[in-house]
Amino acid sequence: MTDTIDGAALLNEVEAFHRRFNVFPREAAYVAVALWDAHAHLLDAFDSTPRLAFLSPEPGSGKSRALEVVETLVPRPMLAVNARAAALFRSVSDPAGRPTILFDEIDTVFGPKAGDNEELRGFLNAGHRRSGVTYRCIGDGGNQTVVEFPSYTAVAVGGLGGLPDTITTRSVIIRMRRRARNEKVEPFRARLHEAEGNALRDRLAQWADQVRDDVAGRWPEMPEGVTDRPADVWEPLLAVADAAGGAWPERARTACVELVNAARASDKGSLGIRLLTDLRDHVMTGIDRLPTVAILDRLCALDEAPWADMSGRPLDSRTLAKMLGEYMTSEDAPIKARNIKTAGTVLKGYYAADLHDAWQRYCPPPPSRAATSATSATPQVSEAETVAEELFPSAT
Repeated sequence: MTDTIDGAALLNEVEAFHRRFNVFPREAAYVAVALWDAHAHLLDAFDSTPRLAFLSPEPGSGKSRALEVVETLVPRPMLAVNARAAALFRSVSDPAGRPTILFDEIDTVFGPKAGDNEELRGFLNAGHRRSGVTYRCIGDGGNQTVVEFPSYTAVAVGGLGGLPDTITTRSVIIRMRRRARNEKVEPFRARLHEAEGNALRDRLAQWADQVRDDVAGRWPEMPEGVTDRPADVWEPLLAVADAAGGAWPERARTACVELVNAARASDKGSLGIRLLTDLRDHVMTGIDRLPTVAILDRLCALDEAPWADMSGRPLDSRTLAKMLGEYMTSEDAPIKARNIKTAGTVLKGYYAADLHDAWQRYCPPPPSRAATSATSATPQVSEAETVAEELFPSAT
Protein backbone atom coordinates (compact mmCIF):
# COMPACT_ATOMS: atom_id res chain seq x y z
CA MET A 1 0.00 0.00 0.00
CA THR A 2 1.37 3.39 -1.04
CA ASP A 3 1.93 5.85 1.79
CA THR A 4 -0.24 8.95 1.73
CA ILE A 5 1.68 11.94 0.43
CA ASP A 6 1.42 15.29 2.21
CA GLY A 7 0.36 17.62 -0.60
CA ALA A 8 1.34 20.84 1.15
CA ALA A 9 4.81 19.55 1.93
CA LEU A 10 5.22 18.31 -1.64
CA LEU A 11 4.25 21.67 -3.11
CA ASN A 12 6.73 23.30 -0.75
CA GLU A 13 9.43 21.10 -2.27
CA VAL A 14 8.35 21.93 -5.81
CA GLU A 15 8.46 25.64 -5.01
CA ALA A 16 11.89 25.27 -3.42
CA PHE A 17 13.13 23.44 -6.52
CA HIS A 18 12.12 26.39 -8.72
CA ARG A 19 13.73 28.85 -6.33
CA ARG A 20 17.08 27.12 -6.73
CA PHE A 21 17.25 27.94 -10.45
CA ASN A 22 14.74 30.71 -11.17
CA VAL A 23 14.42 34.32 -10.06
CA PHE A 24 10.79 35.25 -10.59
CA PRO A 25 9.67 38.89 -10.43
CA ARG A 26 7.41 38.42 -7.40
CA GLU A 27 6.65 35.89 -4.68
CA ALA A 28 3.23 35.20 -6.16
CA ALA A 29 4.90 33.79 -9.26
CA TYR A 30 6.55 30.95 -7.31
CA VAL A 31 3.17 29.99 -5.87
CA ALA A 32 1.44 30.08 -9.25
CA VAL A 33 4.12 28.07 -11.06
CA ALA A 34 4.24 25.34 -8.38
CA LEU A 35 0.45 25.03 -8.54
CA TRP A 36 0.58 24.92 -12.33
CA ASP A 37 3.13 22.09 -12.25
CA ALA A 38 0.81 20.10 -10.01
CA HIS A 39 -2.35 20.88 -12.01
CA ALA A 40 -0.75 19.38 -15.13
CA HIS A 41 -1.05 15.96 -13.44
CA LEU A 42 -4.79 16.49 -12.84
CA LEU A 43 -6.13 17.82 -16.15
CA ASP A 44 -9.06 15.42 -16.32
CA ALA A 45 -10.33 16.80 -13.02
CA PHE A 46 -10.88 20.27 -14.50
CA ASP A 47 -13.01 21.95 -17.15
CA SER A 48 -10.13 24.15 -18.30
CA THR A 49 -6.36 24.50 -18.08
CA PRO A 50 -4.60 27.86 -17.90
CA ARG A 51 -1.63 28.56 -20.12
CA LEU A 52 1.55 29.49 -18.26
CA ALA A 53 3.45 32.30 -19.99
CA PHE A 54 6.97 33.45 -19.14
CA LEU A 55 7.37 36.74 -21.03
CA SER A 56 10.03 39.43 -21.05
CA PRO A 57 11.04 42.49 -23.08
CA GLU A 58 14.64 41.33 -23.55
CA PRO A 59 16.56 38.07 -24.04
CA GLY A 60 18.49 36.59 -21.14
CA SER A 61 15.66 36.99 -18.63
CA GLY A 62 15.33 33.36 -17.53
CA LYS A 63 12.35 32.29 -19.65
CA SER A 64 14.00 29.24 -21.17
CA ARG A 65 15.47 28.23 -17.82
CA ALA A 66 12.03 28.43 -16.22
CA LEU A 67 10.66 26.13 -18.94
CA GLU A 68 13.59 23.74 -18.42
CA VAL A 69 12.72 23.41 -14.75
CA VAL A 70 9.01 23.00 -15.52
CA GLU A 71 9.95 20.28 -18.01
CA THR A 72 11.33 18.10 -15.23
CA LEU A 73 8.14 18.37 -13.17
CA VAL A 74 5.25 17.83 -15.58
CA PRO A 75 3.90 14.65 -17.23
CA ARG A 76 5.10 13.75 -20.76
CA PRO A 77 6.83 17.07 -21.52
CA MET A 78 7.03 17.97 -25.20
CA LEU A 79 9.40 20.76 -26.17
CA ALA A 80 8.20 22.75 -29.15
CA VAL A 81 9.93 25.52 -31.10
CA ASN A 82 8.29 26.59 -34.36
CA ALA A 83 6.07 23.52 -34.16
CA ARG A 84 3.12 23.37 -36.53
CA ALA A 85 -0.42 23.04 -35.30
CA ALA A 86 -0.90 19.72 -37.11
CA ALA A 87 1.96 18.12 -35.19
CA LEU A 88 0.67 19.46 -31.89
CA PHE A 89 -2.93 18.34 -32.16
CA ARG A 90 -1.85 14.91 -33.35
CA SER A 91 0.45 14.64 -30.33
CA VAL A 92 -2.47 15.46 -28.02
CA SER A 93 -4.34 12.51 -29.58
CA ASP A 94 -1.45 10.12 -28.87
CA PRO A 95 -2.87 6.91 -27.34
CA ALA A 96 0.10 6.85 -24.95
CA GLY A 97 -1.27 9.99 -23.27
CA ARG A 98 -1.48 13.71 -23.85
CA PRO A 99 1.74 15.70 -23.53
CA THR A 100 2.47 18.85 -21.61
CA ILE A 101 3.52 21.21 -24.38
CA LEU A 102 6.40 23.58 -23.58
CA PHE A 103 6.65 26.16 -26.33
CA ASP A 104 9.82 28.25 -26.18
CA GLU A 105 10.44 31.30 -28.39
CA ILE A 106 6.70 31.80 -28.81
CA ASP A 107 7.48 35.28 -30.20
CA THR A 108 8.62 33.57 -33.42
CA VAL A 109 5.03 32.38 -33.77
CA PHE A 110 3.11 35.51 -32.73
CA GLY A 111 5.68 38.28 -32.90
CA PRO A 112 5.45 41.23 -35.33
CA LYS A 113 7.60 39.46 -37.94
CA ALA A 114 6.00 36.05 -37.61
CA GLY A 115 3.11 36.50 -40.01
CA ASP A 116 -0.22 34.81 -39.51
CA ASN A 117 -0.50 31.72 -37.35
CA GLU A 118 -4.23 31.44 -37.01
CA GLU A 119 -4.18 27.63 -37.04
CA LEU A 120 -1.79 27.45 -34.11
CA ARG A 121 -3.59 30.25 -32.32
CA GLY A 122 -6.85 28.35 -32.75
CA PHE A 123 -5.27 25.20 -31.35
CA LEU A 124 -3.96 27.00 -28.26
CA ASN A 125 -7.30 28.71 -27.72
CA ALA A 126 -9.38 25.56 -28.18
CA GLY A 127 -7.11 23.49 -25.95
CA HIS A 128 -7.84 25.75 -22.99
CA ARG A 129 -11.18 23.96 -22.49
CA ARG A 130 -11.67 20.24 -21.95
CA SER A 131 -14.33 20.26 -24.68
CA GLY A 132 -11.93 21.88 -27.15
CA VAL A 133 -11.37 20.00 -30.39
CA THR A 134 -9.76 20.63 -33.77
CA TYR A 135 -11.41 19.35 -36.96
CA ARG A 136 -9.35 18.21 -39.94
CA CYS A 137 -10.09 16.48 -43.24
CA ILE A 138 -8.23 13.19 -43.52
CA GLY A 139 -7.84 11.20 -46.74
CA ASP A 140 -7.09 11.76 -50.42
CA GLY A 141 -9.10 13.50 -53.08
CA GLY A 142 -12.79 12.79 -52.78
CA ASN A 143 -12.30 10.16 -50.07
CA GLN A 144 -11.79 12.62 -47.26
CA THR A 145 -13.54 12.42 -43.95
CA VAL A 146 -13.75 14.97 -41.14
CA VAL A 147 -11.84 13.80 -38.07
CA GLU A 148 -12.13 15.33 -34.62
CA PHE A 149 -8.84 15.79 -32.76
CA PRO A 150 -8.91 16.68 -29.06
CA SER A 151 -6.96 19.84 -28.22
CA TYR A 152 -7.20 19.91 -24.44
CA THR A 153 -3.74 19.85 -22.92
CA ALA A 154 -1.48 21.85 -20.60
CA VAL A 155 0.71 24.43 -22.36
CA ALA A 156 3.54 26.61 -21.02
CA VAL A 157 5.23 29.17 -23.24
CA GLY A 158 8.19 31.51 -23.10
CA GLY A 159 8.97 34.43 -25.36
CA LEU A 160 9.75 38.07 -25.94
CA GLY A 161 7.08 40.73 -25.92
CA GLY A 162 3.44 39.79 -25.61
CA LEU A 163 0.88 37.29 -26.81
CA PRO A 164 -2.38 37.67 -28.71
CA ASP A 165 -5.17 38.84 -26.44
CA THR A 166 -7.07 35.59 -26.97
CA ILE A 167 -4.17 33.67 -25.42
CA THR A 168 -3.15 36.28 -22.83
CA THR A 169 -6.59 36.17 -21.23
CA ARG A 170 -6.28 32.39 -20.87
CA SER A 171 -2.86 32.57 -19.22
CA VAL A 172 -1.06 33.08 -15.94
CA ILE A 173 1.47 35.72 -16.97
CA ILE A 174 4.92 35.81 -15.37
CA ARG A 175 6.80 38.95 -16.44
CA MET A 176 10.43 37.87 -16.32
CA ARG A 177 13.38 40.20 -15.82
CA ARG A 178 17.12 39.86 -16.12
CA ARG A 179 18.73 38.96 -12.83
CA ALA A 180 20.26 41.80 -10.89
CA ARG A 181 23.85 41.46 -9.77
CA ASN A 182 22.77 40.62 -6.24
CA GLU A 183 20.31 37.92 -7.34
CA LYS A 184 22.00 34.54 -7.33
CA VAL A 185 20.73 31.18 -8.53
CA GLU A 186 22.17 27.71 -8.71
CA PRO A 187 23.31 26.74 -12.23
CA PHE A 188 20.90 24.22 -13.74
CA ARG A 189 22.72 21.13 -15.00
CA ALA A 190 20.42 18.67 -16.73
CA ARG A 191 22.61 15.65 -15.91
CA LEU A 192 22.57 16.57 -12.24
CA HIS A 193 19.19 18.10 -11.66
CA GLU A 194 16.83 16.46 -14.12
CA ALA A 195 16.65 13.35 -11.94
CA GLU A 196 15.76 15.48 -8.90
CA GLY A 197 12.95 17.16 -10.80
CA ASN A 198 11.72 13.84 -12.15
CA ALA A 199 11.58 12.41 -8.64
CA LEU A 200 9.34 15.32 -7.64
CA ARG A 201 7.31 14.75 -10.82
CA ASP A 202 6.72 11.12 -9.91
CA ARG A 203 5.56 12.10 -6.43
CA LEU A 204 3.25 14.74 -7.91
CA ALA A 205 1.74 12.02 -10.08
CA GLN A 206 1.22 9.77 -7.04
CA TRP A 207 -0.33 12.61 -5.05
CA ALA A 208 -2.57 13.45 -8.01
CA ASP A 209 -3.89 9.87 -8.02
CA GLN A 210 -4.70 10.21 -4.32
CA VAL A 211 -6.66 13.46 -4.63
CA ARG A 212 -8.11 13.21 -8.15
CA ASP A 213 -11.67 12.44 -7.08
CA ASP A 214 -11.53 15.08 -4.37
CA VAL A 215 -10.22 17.74 -6.75
CA ALA A 216 -12.78 16.87 -9.44
CA GLY A 217 -15.57 17.60 -6.98
CA ARG A 218 -14.18 20.91 -5.78
CA TRP A 219 -15.53 24.31 -6.79
CA PRO A 220 -13.01 26.57 -5.10
CA GLU A 221 -14.15 29.87 -3.68
CA MET A 222 -12.71 32.70 -5.75
CA PRO A 223 -11.26 35.84 -4.16
CA GLU A 224 -13.46 38.90 -4.34
CA GLY A 225 -13.25 40.60 -7.71
CA VAL A 226 -11.89 37.58 -9.60
CA THR A 227 -14.61 36.64 -12.07
CA ASP A 228 -15.16 35.61 -15.69
CA ARG A 229 -11.99 34.64 -17.60
CA PRO A 230 -9.55 35.22 -14.68
CA ALA A 231 -11.73 32.89 -12.58
CA ASP A 232 -11.53 30.23 -15.32
CA VAL A 233 -7.76 30.60 -15.34
CA TRP A 234 -7.33 30.31 -11.57
CA GLU A 235 -10.02 27.76 -10.67
CA PRO A 236 -7.78 24.70 -11.34
CA LEU A 237 -4.87 26.21 -9.42
CA LEU A 238 -7.01 27.08 -6.40
CA ALA A 239 -8.53 23.59 -6.46
CA VAL A 240 -5.02 22.13 -6.28
CA ALA A 241 -4.14 24.46 -3.39
CA ASP A 242 -7.30 23.51 -1.48
CA ALA A 243 -6.55 19.82 -1.94
CA ALA A 244 -2.98 20.31 -0.71
CA GLY A 245 -4.06 22.21 2.40
CA GLY A 246 -1.66 23.77 4.86
CA ALA A 247 -0.77 27.35 3.94
CA TRP A 248 -1.45 26.79 0.26
CA PRO A 249 -5.13 27.80 0.06
CA GLU A 250 -4.37 31.22 1.54
CA ARG A 251 -1.12 31.66 -0.39
CA ALA A 252 -2.84 30.68 -3.63
CA ARG A 253 -5.62 33.24 -3.22
CA THR A 254 -3.16 35.97 -2.33
CA ALA A 255 -1.13 35.11 -5.42
CA CYS A 256 -4.28 34.98 -7.53
CA VAL A 257 -5.34 38.51 -6.56
CA GLU A 258 -1.84 39.88 -7.01
CA LEU A 259 -1.26 38.38 -10.47
CA VAL A 260 -4.76 39.13 -11.73
CA ASN A 261 -4.42 42.76 -10.66
CA ALA A 262 -0.96 42.95 -12.22
CA ALA A 263 -2.35 41.61 -15.49
CA ARG A 264 -5.17 44.16 -15.43
CA ALA A 265 -2.74 46.99 -14.74
CA SER A 266 -0.53 46.08 -17.71
CA ASP A 267 -3.40 45.23 -20.05
CA LYS A 268 -4.09 48.11 -22.40
CA GLY A 269 -7.00 46.20 -23.90
CA SER A 270 -8.05 46.84 -27.46
CA LEU A 271 -7.50 50.21 -29.09
CA GLY A 272 -11.22 50.88 -28.62
CA ILE A 273 -11.02 50.24 -24.89
CA ARG A 274 -7.93 52.44 -24.71
CA LEU A 275 -9.93 55.21 -26.41
CA LEU A 276 -12.87 54.84 -24.05
CA THR A 277 -10.58 54.82 -21.02
CA ASP A 278 -8.63 57.88 -22.13
CA LEU A 279 -11.87 59.73 -22.75
CA ARG A 280 -13.10 58.89 -19.26
CA ASP A 281 -9.89 59.46 -17.30
CA HIS A 282 -8.13 62.26 -19.21
CA VAL A 283 -10.37 64.03 -21.69
CA MET A 284 -13.88 64.36 -20.25
CA THR A 285 -13.04 64.41 -16.57
CA GLY A 286 -15.62 66.64 -14.92
CA ILE A 287 -17.13 67.57 -18.29
CA ASP A 288 -20.52 66.38 -19.47
CA ARG A 289 -20.02 67.18 -23.17
CA LEU A 290 -17.18 68.29 -25.41
CA PRO A 291 -16.85 69.27 -29.07
CA THR A 292 -15.07 66.76 -31.31
CA VAL A 293 -12.30 69.19 -32.15
CA ALA A 294 -11.56 69.65 -28.44
CA ILE A 295 -11.62 65.88 -27.83
CA LEU A 296 -9.11 65.30 -30.64
CA ASP A 297 -6.87 68.09 -29.35
CA ARG A 298 -6.81 66.63 -25.83
CA LEU A 299 -6.32 63.04 -27.01
CA CYS A 300 -3.37 63.93 -29.23
CA ALA A 301 -1.74 65.85 -26.37
CA LEU A 302 -1.68 62.80 -24.08
CA ASP A 303 1.80 61.45 -23.37
CA GLU A 304 2.43 57.78 -24.19
CA ALA A 305 -0.85 57.53 -26.09
CA PRO A 306 -1.23 56.39 -29.72
CA TRP A 307 -3.60 59.15 -30.86
CA ALA A 308 -1.03 61.63 -32.22
CA ASP A 309 0.42 59.01 -34.57
CA MET A 310 -2.13 56.62 -36.04
CA SER A 311 -0.21 55.06 -38.94
CA GLY A 312 1.62 58.31 -39.59
CA ARG A 313 -1.21 60.76 -38.96
CA PRO A 314 -3.15 61.96 -35.92
CA LEU A 315 -6.56 60.63 -35.00
CA ASP A 316 -9.26 62.50 -36.96
CA SER A 317 -12.98 62.99 -36.51
CA ARG A 318 -13.89 60.29 -39.02
CA THR A 319 -11.80 57.61 -37.29
CA LEU A 320 -13.03 58.76 -33.87
CA ALA A 321 -16.64 58.43 -35.02
CA LYS A 322 -15.98 54.99 -36.49
CA MET A 323 -14.30 53.69 -33.32
CA LEU A 324 -16.91 55.04 -30.93
CA GLY A 325 -19.72 53.88 -33.20
CA GLU A 326 -18.77 50.28 -32.41
CA TYR A 327 -20.04 50.81 -28.85
CA MET A 328 -23.58 51.42 -27.66
CA THR A 329 -25.31 53.93 -25.42
CA SER A 330 -27.54 52.84 -22.55
CA GLU A 331 -30.42 53.13 -25.05
CA ASP A 332 -28.77 50.43 -27.22
CA ALA A 333 -27.95 52.87 -29.99
CA PRO A 334 -24.47 53.39 -31.47
CA ILE A 335 -22.51 56.22 -29.88
CA LYS A 336 -22.60 59.17 -32.27
CA ALA A 337 -21.57 62.80 -32.28
CA ARG A 338 -24.40 65.16 -31.43
CA ASN A 339 -24.94 68.87 -31.62
CA ILE A 340 -23.48 70.95 -28.82
CA LYS A 341 -24.84 74.47 -28.62
CA THR A 342 -22.39 77.18 -27.75
CA ALA A 343 -22.71 80.94 -27.68
CA GLY A 344 -23.44 81.86 -31.26
CA THR A 345 -22.78 78.48 -32.94
CA VAL A 346 -23.39 74.72 -32.89
CA LEU A 347 -20.51 72.21 -32.85
CA LYS A 348 -20.55 68.46 -33.20
CA GLY A 349 -19.30 66.58 -30.16
CA TYR A 350 -19.88 63.80 -27.65
CA TYR A 351 -21.84 63.59 -24.40
CA ALA A 352 -20.57 61.78 -21.31
CA ALA A 353 -24.07 60.38 -20.79
CA ASP A 354 -23.79 58.56 -24.14
CA LEU A 355 -20.39 57.09 -23.19
CA HIS A 356 -21.30 56.11 -19.65
CA ASP A 357 -22.65 52.63 -20.46
CA ALA A 358 -19.55 51.72 -22.49
CA TRP A 359 -17.31 53.04 -19.72
CA GLN A 360 -19.08 50.79 -17.22
CA ARG A 361 -18.94 47.68 -19.39
CA TYR A 362 -15.53 47.79 -21.03
CA CYS A 363 -13.10 50.00 -19.12
CA PRO A 364 -10.96 48.89 -16.19
CA PRO A 365 -11.82 50.39 -12.79
CA PRO A 366 -11.14 54.14 -12.73
CA PRO A 367 -8.18 55.58 -10.82
CA SER A 368 -8.45 55.54 -7.04
CA ARG A 369 -9.59 59.14 -6.91
CA ALA A 370 -13.30 59.76 -6.51
CA ALA A 371 -15.34 59.03 -9.61
CA THR A 372 -15.61 62.08 -11.78
CA SER A 373 -18.85 63.69 -12.68
CA ALA A 374 -18.19 62.78 -16.31
CA THR A 375 -19.36 59.21 -15.72
CA SER A 376 -22.74 60.18 -14.37
CA ALA A 377 -23.34 63.73 -15.50
CA THR A 378 -26.57 65.08 -16.90
CA PRO A 379 -25.90 67.38 -19.86
CA GLN A 380 -25.84 71.04 -18.90
CA VAL A 381 -25.59 73.55 -21.71
CA SER A 382 -23.88 76.20 -19.63
CA GLU A 383 -20.84 73.99 -18.89
CA ALA A 384 -20.46 72.99 -22.52
CA GLU A 385 -20.63 76.63 -23.54
CA THR A 386 -17.91 77.46 -21.00
CA VAL A 387 -15.61 74.70 -22.27
CA ALA A 388 -16.12 75.68 -25.89
CA GLU A 389 -15.57 79.34 -25.13
CA GLU A 390 -12.34 78.65 -23.19
CA LEU A 391 -10.88 76.26 -25.78
CA PHE A 392 -12.21 77.87 -28.93
CA PRO A 393 -13.04 81.53 -28.38
CA SER A 394 -13.45 82.03 -32.14
CA ALA A 395 -16.43 79.65 -32.04
CA THR A 396 -18.36 82.08 -29.89
